[in-house]
Amino acid sequence: MVQQTAILNPATGVLTGDIVESTCLLGSMEGLFEDEETRKAMPAETVLYKVQVHAPDADAEGGLFFGTSFINPGLVGEEYFMTKGHYHNKRDTAEYYWCVSGQGLLLLMDEAGVATWQEMTPGVLCYIPRRSAHRLVNTGDGVLTIGACWPSDAGHDYGSIKEKGFGIRVKKVDGKPKVMKS
Repeated sequence: MVQQTAILNPATGVLTGDIVESTCLLGSMEGLFEDEETRKAMPAETVLYKVQVHAPDADAEGGLFFGTSFINPGLVGEEYFMTKGHYHNKRDTAEYYWCVSGQGLLLLMDEAGVATWQEMTPGVLCYIPRRSAHRLVNTGDGVLTIGACWPSDAGHDYGSIKEKGFGIRVKKVDGKPKVMKS
């Protein structure tokens, strides 16, 4: 068996070696921000976030993926930059997130649409329960860096969030983050 290796810089969360990297641009976030007109007026090539993944067991049952997300600071209107958010295709799979650096929120939503949130600051470790949608929001001035580990066969269901929305939003109100119902 060939060993696939990645190297983690624990201070920055950056992965090198055998990894896959993807980038999410503002142009791909149609319908996810409340102020769609402002989003459309902003440069579509604006990078919202980047994800690095070490995926030695691609789609294999019982395997694990390990990754890092880097969410840039910024606003679309009054709403902070965020990830698309997703459920897992395989709903009975959970995930771990931990904050490496930056400041933000982890939004969680169950299948009934009940949403909660958890503050993400360096050192915070969050367990994301099965059947929970999850989204990251950068509420700080620097990059929010989040580590993650999840089952390799979990998959990602972004469509349910795009179709039905997320139960809460995070906006900048009087210079501070405010969580409010969608």
